[in-house]
Amino acid sequence: MRTRRRGRWLLKQPRLGARMCQGTFLFALLVNFLYIPSEESKFCYNKKGIKRRDKKKGISMEQYKVILVDDEVEVIDVMKKKIRWNDLGFDVVGSATNGVKALELVEKLQPDVVLTDIKMPYMDGLELARKLNQDYPNIYIMLCTGFDEFEYAKEAVHLEIKEYMLKPISATELSESLMKLKATLDREREEKLNVKKLEDYFQEVLPKLQSNFFISLIEGRVGEEDYERFLQNYRVDMKGPLFCCIIFHTSENDVPDGMNPLLLSMSVEREIKQRLMENCNCQEFIYMGNTILIMELHSEDEIAQLTDKCDRFCRWAWRIMGAAVTAGIGTVCNSLHDISISYEGAREAVSYRVLYGTKRAINIAEIVPKESKKAVPLEETKMQELFRAIHVGDQEKIRKEAIKETEKLHKNAATISQYNLATMEIVSGFFKFCANNSMDFNEISGNVQNLYERVTQLDESSMTNWIINMSMAISEKLRSTRNSTSRRIITDAQNIVKDRYMEPALSLDDVCADLGVSNSYFSSIFKKETGQSFVSYLTDYRMDRAEEMVLNTDEKSYKIAEKVGYQDANYFSYVFKKKFGVSPSKYRASGK
Repeated sequence: MRTRRRGRWLLKQPRLGARMCQGTFLFALLVNFLYIPSEESKFCYNKKGIKRRDKKKGISMEQYKVILVDDEVEVIDVMKKKIRWNDLGFDVVGSATNGVKALELVEKLQPDVVLTDIKMPYMDGLELARKLNQDYPNIYIMLCTGFDEFEYAKEAVHLEIKEYMLKPISATELSESLMKLKATLDREREEKLNVKKLEDYFQEVLPKLQSNFFISLIEGRVGEEDYERFLQNYRVDMKGPLFCCIIFHTSENDVPDGMNPLLLSMSVEREIKQRLMENCNCQEFIYMGNTILIMELHSEDEIAQLTDKCDRFCRWAWRIMGAAVTAGIGTVCNSLHDISISYEGAREAVSYRVLYGTKRAINIAEIVPKESKKAVPLEETKMQELFRAIHVGDQEKIRKEAIKETEKLHKNAATISQYNLATMEIVSGFFKFCANNSMDFNEISGNVQNLYERVTQLDESSMTNWIINMSMAISEKLRSTRNSTSRRIITDAQNIVKDRYMEPALSLDDVCADLGVSNSYFSSIFKKETGQSFVSYLTDYRMDRAEEMVLNTDEKSYKIAEKVGYQDANYFSYVFKKKFGVSPSKYRASGK
């Protein structure tokens, strides 16, 4: 005989297998009867078997929303009262008396769990479960029934319910089942959150990943076998059909007073993003201190408009920001994989700023034909006037001659190769001048690595400044070297006098011969450094030694004369009297 008991419950366990892989995990547990005690019967509840989720203990306090569905209202009321939902981690947010109303509540409240009876009017629990599985696959369904017919059992099996229990089940057993369901829900939510965190992190680092990918592309380090995979992994959506690379170079030498070159370059990058990247599909990144744009084009006609747009930006950057920006536009290519070819063209275009000037856009396609023309022989670089100004130490003359050298450089160089050759000759000229004057050019230039390459990259204004600064440094070093040499020669001469003052034959010629310098040069620097001629210095030194002997010894005047380099005693007395005002004997008697 079929009988219906109030509060019999059928629970649906999670679906394993394929649905687990999809993140939809249906927890299904089939139990038959939930025995709910009568009013006179004491409600038995195993508190020790139910642990409250405590934040202090690091256990989640997540509350999951539950909807109760049963055609008997008193059953719903008993379930609300007898099951400690909050302690178990659940919150009953609504209830319904049939499947139709339950669907309306589900749409409105978006619950995590639905507990429903099977036997109900309008729409039974099995039909409700089927619709929930179809429209809300993430909702966990618990089925309850007072029926134990085989047909329901078969339907339960069809719904992938793993167990069908006919024994009555207590509130404690149901609570324990709910605890297991809570753990499953927590685990699933944590997994979903982890996936979201990974996706958020990926979105955060994606621009850098894309930039690294494009850097590898322009360097030609991406193989064809990996190209398509990288496009998909890094979500690069550039269909073309044409592509072009643009390099924006901001001069570090021509910046407003007080402006940090790096900050100026960052400001230029920001303006490029705002002014040039609107209404176009492109990729922007920083490489080797320059701002790089990879542009998607629909036709080659766009390159002319793009060049004009970049040219206007360069002029604007100089007028408003004081930034000397040069835009180099590379060749157009048919595949993004070949963008390295366009990049090399853009690099070459930027290098032409030394000939055409900065603050403009240079399209490599407009330059290459000029390079193919027959080169005009480059006039030999001569820097005699500049070197003469360096020798003299005339700073104003140095500046004038440096400007002339730069003007001559740009006038004679018709191609970039000629320009590079001319700049190398200037560097070599400085090197030879330093070598001929016993100076270390590398030390003066700051031991800059790849100096030739660096100098060829300088624009006209920067080149002028470099020549001026180098000339001033060499001139100062030359002056310092001269002073040092002069002081060394003077010191050596004074030591010779100290060691040989007693020699009657000691003369200017002897000292110059020992030092290896000419008489005129020695006399000039000696007079300049000491304020007196060498002969006067020698005489004063001899008289100082004679004075010491007159006061401290009983030697005769002629003996003292011999000891300080005088063979004629009378001439010695004459020189002594001229120096001290009295003869040696009277000087001794006075005791001075």
